Amino acid sequence: MTKKVLSLLITLTLIFTLIGCSISSTNTTSKSTNSTTSDEKDISSKEESIQTTDADINSTSEESSDSTSANTKNSIVVYFSRTNNTEKVANYIVEITNSDSYEILAKVPYTDDDIKYYTDCRADREQSDPNSRPEIGSDTIDLSGYDVVYLGYPIWHGQAPKIMYTFVESYDLSNKTIIPFCTSASSPIGSSATNLSKSSNSKNWLEGKRFSSNASKEEVNTWLDSINK
Repeated sequence: MTKKVLSLLITLTLIFTLIGCSISSTNTTSKSTNSTTSDEKDISSKEESIQTTDADINSTSEESSDSTSANTKNSIVVYFSRTNNTEKVANYIVEITNSDSYEILAKVPYTDDDIKYYTDCRADREQSDPNSRPEIGSDTIDLSGYDVVYLGYPIWHGQAPKIMYTFVESYDLSNKTIIPFCTSASSPIGSSATNLSKSSNSKNWLEGKRFSSNASKEEVNTWLDSINK
């Protein structure tokens, strides 16, 4: 009888021990699972925070870019270019200043023979006639939204082509700042801008700049920097 009781006690002890181990294992697994879930939540929260920050940065960057673009669009480059030399400089200014552009085209285009100086060519006759005003063929443009007009032209017989006079006399430039520039093989800008300004109603003409046919973008940029100082 004693042996049976002892055997029963041993059996019960083993059963309780096994049950205790099972409960301990279950608690440990539960703690591990809870810890892993908590870590995953923390990582997810951090990733969402990073994504939100990136979105804010991108949004701020886009707003800044749009703002810059809007602020620099109050200028326009207006130019006449028969041999594309002035057009090249005009395009540099457009790129550097983020300006709009408008090309002055003659209603009757100039041919190569028209600019063979000292042959009684068309350019010779127009430049010697104070009343010459060649008609503009390009569409009329609204300048009301611009504060600054970069005005470009080649030098013909020491002066701006007479079609430039047609332009400045056809538009209201009274509230505009005019920044002239020209291209030539050797002639300086001289009195060309001064004489042209007298035919316009703008009183705010800045000092102009002459460029050669092979002017670089860096040269144009240096000039623009000097204007803004």
